[in-house]
Amino acid sequence: MNYEITKACENEKVEFKNPSTALYEVLGYEGMRKLMYEFYERIYESNIAHFFPQDRDEFEEVKKKNTKFFIQICGGPSIYDEEMKQKDLNEYMIDIHKNFSIYEKSRDEWLGTFREVLKELHVDEEIKNDFWQYLDKFSKLTVNRYLRESAYV
Repeated sequence: MNYEITKACENEKVEFKNPSTALYEVLGYEGMRKLMYEFYERIYESNIAHFFPQDRDEFEEVKKKNTKFFIQICGGPSIYDEEMKQKDLNEYMIDIHKNFSIYEKSRDEWLGTFREVLKELHVDEEIKNDFWQYLDKFSKLTVNRYLRESAYV
């Protein structure tokens, strides 16, 4: 699997489904935690690190919170519910991203980092592909800034 990053388009109607529970079933709580911590350690060194706290302790808290989201969305225990304020899990995550200017380039960096981590994960390709489809489609909903063509070019 090459884990293609599809283009996010302004006003695109994005249809997605949550990932199956297979990834959580294979990895378990601790395996999911390790996967997500590896991902966020790489994000901390990436071109989108500026979206995250640079204070290491604050970053650790964000990493823990976001890991809870991914554990729950993959079928793990409902450990993120206290954060959501009565909203759907995905809806809540989209709302959080409205506070940031997220361009497609930032999404590409986020997905590219996830792709690296998934390629190293020793799990059935079908399971990883299912999770990737969720990441690719859902992440389109976090993009909220689109480059306009210049009138001077």
